[in-house]
Amino acid sequence: MRVKHIGIAAVSAEGAALCYRTICVEGAALCGTYGHPQITMHPYPLAEYVRHIEANRWDEAGCLLLSSAKKLVDAGAELLVCPDNTMHQALDLIRGQSLAPWLHIAEEVAAVAAKRRFRRLGILGTRYLMEGPVYPTKLTPRSIAFEIPDLADRERINTIIFNELIYGRFRDESRSYLQSTIQKLGARGCDAVVLGCTEIPLLIAETESPLPAIDSTRTLARAALREATRSAA
Repeated sequence: MRVKHIGIAAVSAEGAALCYRTICVEGAALCGTYGHPQITMHPYPLAEYVRHIEANRWDEAGCLLLSSAKKLVDAGAELLVCPDNTMHQALDLIRGQSLAPWLHIAEEVAAVAAKRRFRRLGILGTRYLMEGPVYPTKLTPRSIAFEIPDLADRERINTIIFNELIYGRFRDESRSYLQSTIQKLGARGCDAVVLGCTEIPLLIAETESPLPAIDSTRTLARAALREATRSAA
């Protein structure tokens, strides 16, 4: 059977690696023993993305994604994903210009939330993501409400992500802090939480969350697998 070639526009190493591993490991269930789609990955250095984000130049960050997309398509990719929640603010600006279709991480998370009948989601991620438009624009049309942590917690979570998680450092103290933040979101009426930084699932598993959790990284990877094998069934 024919399976679509998946292109991964990588931003941070840990999140991209988790997405890649998930596609490979879970691909066997759809593609047969040891099987998975062809995968090509292209990363620009994270520093190049961060430079544009900190200057609020989302259009320039989008240009990097578009450049990655061209390299991936040239390598044969027919379907594109970006396993980085924050960068979807840039992806929204260039998605229609790509030569291959993109799956959108927040759209896939919203679909899972709707299927599981969650009504109010707590959003965890970088400060740019929690305070930005990526999830509100995808949750609101589905009538799913959302909450973000308070300012102090947003700053601490952002520090954990950029000083620890992207370097593969997963500390028990940081896990406990995220668990306490999730508990606060539950007290504010959230019935579930989005692990909306692609590295957070490496720090806190869904089973360790005080609230039901949606792992955004694996959700995107599974959506890519479904789409890659859709016409091949």
